Amino acid sequence: MSLTESALQEALKAVVDPNTGRDLVSTKLLRNLKIEGGDVSFEVELGYPAKSQVPALRKALIAAARTLPGVENVSIQIGWKITAHAVQRGVQLLPRVKNIVAVASGKGGVGKSTTTVNLALALAAEGAKVGILDADIYGPSQPMMMGITGRPESEDGKSMMPLANYGVEVMSIGFLVDEDQAMIWRGPMATQALDQLLRQTNWGDLDYLLVDMPPGTGDIALTLSQRVPLTGAVIVTTPQDIALIDAKKGLTMFEKVGVPILGIVENMAVYCCPNCGHTEHIFGADGGKRMAEQFKVDHLGSLPLNLSIRQQADEGRPTVVADPDGEIAALYKTVARTVAVKIAQRAKDFSAKFPTITVSKGT
Repeated sequence: MSLTESALQEALKAVVDPNTGRDLVSTKLLRNLKIEGGDVSFEVELGYPAKSQVPALRKALIAAARTLPGVENVSIQIGWKITAHAVQRGVQLLPRVKNIVAVASGKGGVGKSTTTVNLALALAAEGAKVGILDADIYGPSQPMMMGITGRPESEDGKSMMPLANYGVEVMSIGFLVDEDQAMIWRGPMATQALDQLLRQTNWGDLDYLLVDMPPGTGDIALTLSQRVPLTGAVIVTTPQDIALIDAKKGLTMFEKVGVPILGIVENMAVYCCPNCGHTEHIFGADGGKRMAEQFKVDHLGSLPLNLSIRQQADEGRPTVVADPDGEIAALYKTVARTVAVKIAQRAKDFSAKFPTITVSKGT
């Protein structure tokens, strides 16, 4: 009996995308299926970066295809195409940047910047083109965490080239001022400076730009959430009640300006003693999970209170690059992949497909 395309598709339906729980055939991610005798070939195009999952996915697809009699050779190309997704109404997309994600907290000191840098590095490790905008004008920390020194160069005298390390582009006010210089600016001045950092930087063709937001819901945070084309926001909090109070305010701010909440990351969730193995919830237990349930958003994951996370960030080698195969890096990678999958499932932006209409006076 000869192989048929329908039989092969039915067999391949047994393989489920581990990130969405849906098969690749009905979601139309499997394309260009060809059968030539006993040779089978097809392509899989995901909507999110998944470099680490390609070997397992390829193995599962080959095994599924070979359940059919007559299948001899299976050739598969697995890749991804990341597209621009819808943002707040009335806000134009940034050229060459497909998706901008705000990483925010209502309170300082909850590990928002550390989470931002590790999520960015995790997305890059999965094969995405990633950038970081350090939006904390008064306390920029990304230069130190990313191990970057120096000043941005300008090729045209009007825009700046981002600095980069570990395959991630970065722009920060910290590159433009001395490390110990205090930014004694009022809100409007700081907001204008941040707008310039965002729009006058020659970003590469980025799949994701992560914005390390300033704490709170003041001038800068509010202006950013209104003017910057945000695909969504990730809220970082610790489990303690005092942090959750402010995190809820940050979440509500994004909701009011029409920015979707991609989920909540619970940082410093548990401490494990490296000597005896005893675990303790120093800042309380499951506060982030309860907040996610209250606001009906996803709990993206919990990260431990661990000395190595702080040390590695201070040394300019964040956990995802310092210990890429470690347990904590795996947690960051899971959170990053979940964020990318959630973005891929959102409505796409079609503004570029619409023609530009120009009205001019007749002569």
